Amino acid sequence: MTDGRPTGDMDEREGDPAATQVPTSEMDLDELRAEIEDIDRELVELIARRTYVADTIAQVKSDRGMSTTDEEQEARVMERAGENAKQFEVDDNLVKAIFRLLIELNKIEQRNQR
Repeated sequence: MTDGRPTGDMDEREGDPAATQVPTSEMDLDELRAEIEDIDRELVELIARRTYVADTIAQVKSDRGMSTTDEEQEARVMERAGENAKQFEVDDNLVKAIFRLLIELNKIEQRNQR
């Protein structure tokens, strides 16, 4: 990691966000904003990927005559989101709120497709 971005290879401090950050004294404001721009692009790409898979799941559910809502699966997703938030030392309420929004938007899309 030479540019402040996580490399995907966590060191012995697995899950420690500080292990992948460059001190702010080494970056200027424009570099930091460029980093945020890159992260935002990656987030949108991941949301697009997640939406594509959710749409595929919706089609499978529809083909099988299954309900749009699967509360047990939603609970597993929320639990996993909370665990991932804790691993990366991010507010788990924030992460769960984002995932709740993603799930609800996916369910609305699934209903509209039927």
